[in-house]
Amino acid sequence: MLESSDILVREARKDDLPALVALFAADALGGHGDTTDPEAFADYARAFAVIEASPDQTLYVAQYGGEVVGTFQTMVTTSLTGRGSSAMIIEAVQTRADMRGQGIGAAMIEFAIAEAKGRGVRRVALTSNALRKDAHRFYERLGFKPSHLGFKMALK
Repeated sequence: MLESSDILVREARKDDLPALVALFAADALGGHGDTTDPEAFADYARAFAVIEASPDQTLYVAQYGGEVVGTFQTMVTTSLTGRGSSAMIIEAVQTRADMRGQGIGAAMIEFAIAEAKGRGVRRVALTSNALRKDAHRFYERLGFKPSHLGFKMALK
């Protein structure tokens, strides 16, 4: 287990993109079609620019020993429910496969929760692929409760 002081969580920079794409491309279970094919890099660069320009979205990396070993993204939404409250959604949580179980995921989620509290957000939510049973146990250990059933639809 790494010391949390050895893990740096910071906003992602454009020069982190190759490492981030490699993290997502290595995830066979996610089924997102991510690839390290150089022809696809422009798609990732465009998405990064959208995220970077948004006041309500932030892409983060976790570094250990100067290397990107994890990532996650947050989005803050405000709705009329809950008397106009805001929620932070945590998405795309990934820890490099060879670094799992070292406390990196916990450091990233704890960072996100602290950011949410600092912004006055009322609730933090995340989704997880139904097949990721280890991830579900991990999130529950951190205090998350399974409360909703999610649905999605791919659009062409």
